[in-house]
Amino acid sequence: MLNITGITVRLGGRTILDQATAAIPTGARVGLIGRNGAGKSTLMKVMIGQLEPDDGAIEMPKRARLGYIAQEAPSGTMTPFETVLAADVERTALLEEAETCVDPDRLGDVHERLLAIDAYSAPARAARILIGLGFDEAMQGEPMDSFSGGWKMRVALASLLFSQPDLLLLDEPSNHLDLEATLWLENFLRAYPGTLIVISHERDLLNNVVDNILHLQGGKVTLYPGGYDSFERQRAERAAQLAAAKASQDAQRAKLQDYVNRNSARASTAKQAQSRAKMLAKMQPVVAMMEDPSLTFDFPSPKELRPPLITLDNAAVGYAEDKPILRRLGLRIDPDDRIALLGRNGNGKTTLARLFAQQLKPMEGEMNISGKLAIGYFTQYQVEELAGSDTPLVHMTRAMDGKPTAQIRGQLGRFGFSGERALTPVSKLSGGERARLALALVTRDAPHLLILDEPTNHLDVDAREALVQALNAYEGAVILISHDRHMVELTADRLVLVDGGEAREYAGSMTDYMDFVLGRNQPKAEGKGKAKDKPAPADQKAVAANWKEQKELQKQFSRAETAISKAQSRLAEIEQAMVTPVAKPHALAGLTGGQLAQRRGEALKELAKAEAEWMALSEKLEAYA
Repeated sequence: MLNITGITVRLGGRTILDQATAAIPTGARVGLIGRNGAGKSTLMKVMIGQLEPDDGAIEMPKRARLGYIAQEAPSGTMTPFETVLAADVERTALLEEAETCVDPDRLGDVHERLLAIDAYSAPARAARILIGLGFDEAMQGEPMDSFSGGWKMRVALASLLFSQPDLLLLDEPSNHLDLEATLWLENFLRAYPGTLIVISHERDLLNNVVDNILHLQGGKVTLYPGGYDSFERQRAERAAQLAAAKASQDAQRAKLQDYVNRNSARASTAKQAQSRAKMLAKMQPVVAMMEDPSLTFDFPSPKELRPPLITLDNAAVGYAEDKPILRRLGLRIDPDDRIALLGRNGNGKTTLARLFAQQLKPMEGEMNISGKLAIGYFTQYQVEELAGSDTPLVHMTRAMDGKPTAQIRGQLGRFGFSGERALTPVSKLSGGERARLALALVTRDAPHLLILDEPTNHLDVDAREALVQALNAYEGAVILISHDRHMVELTADRLVLVDGGEAREYAGSMTDYMDFVLGRNQPKAEGKGKAKDKPAPADQKAVAANWKEQKELQKQFSRAETAISKAQSRLAEIEQAMVTPVAKPHALAGLTGGQLAQRRGEALKELAKAEAEWMALSEKLEAYA
């Protein structure tokens, strides 16, 4: 049990947490949510001991191992694979001792402990985690200094997952991930054997992984059972109940006050009036549930243009001459298109987006663009590069040079920067507010085509929902790159898979694509309107046999994943029973410590076998890909 008792934190004269109290059961999967700036990261820092509260305490089981991603990303000459393995400090120390130990008794103890912690299957487990987070075999062997900050943070996440702490704390773990790695992480966390607390604004992750929502608002925390959709329903019901109670109490207060006003001066009723006045003074007001200010996204409508806006005909694009990243591009964008670009990071999604935004020119082939086309291109770099000392009004005035003040103010108002908010320095805005300002800037000219590269990284759940509604109301074309599949599913009607140096229409749905990423389905991508290349009759039998073998491998892959999940769950049950005896009719009830240790050893062997099989099948499937 993790007990949060009366936590109060004041920063810069402002109360962030105010007597926050909650009890989180062992083994629970908790989604910590709240608006940007509500104090989620502050509460997590208190949990890990980085921040000392002004009042209250955090209590957790003794000897519980706590895991949290470090502030600094790993670097140096070590490889991702070596970095992840080194995260298990005990295993590393024992292996080093096994190499130098000369005491036979101690050496026996060391090997016994290595078996107990499943040390010899650790390399397979480390590789499996890295593969899931997007590191192929070659990348796993490269030095850490050769990776960007985002990839280094993936290694930090992999190291944390590999170390398997009893209490796993994650703060926006998907911010540095693409959609494919996010899907893998969600699948991994579903089977995680320990207690999990995750700060996330991913609606799908909160629905599919967590079993409790810890909502932080006004410095207080409230624990709701179930996922995010269940939380929304419960919160709506609670808001309705509070509103009804407040209305009833307000009517009662008005009635009492009226009696006091009418009868205080009369001697015959003065005592009754005084009694009612005391009752009125002692009555605790029912506070209506606080609602955060509504978020605003309102994209200006573009002038009408004839289709197509852009066509690519056998085009190629890249950064170095004669080294294109994408080839044979044949795509068309019309004014009413809603396109999501799919594919792992590094496959060329951003490169294709920059080609559409005219930041890159085609190396080969043709790119035809409508002469009056206006494009708005949003990236995270624009959010990070906003001058902190300038206000939204200064930024927009500079961008809309020469335009009337009323028009400048109107564009800011579309995105929630009305009145004094437009005069607040950017350094004092939250990450979500900065993202809204960046969107206001890139849409100031009412673009016909809006290109959004990961627009949700700084937005909370409510802000993301507001952005989805605004995109659906927008009258221009949209090209979206996002790891938030809830947003993709609700806004995109065309999917384009960027993979293998090409970009082609994906004929399946997002569900099909998710199944494919998780090894449960085959890609259905092909060029829209293009006929498939049919194999020659002599090759048809070979193609059919290849397809059948690949489908069988995928079935085995899914069974191996299920076996890993079951073995992890069984291991967690046994380890819990070793600490807290279970009651009948549970199968582990009444077993001695020695019997439980034997069962644990068997579960460890099953897990190692399943992980080894998973690795072998993963390599075979990669060979097909």
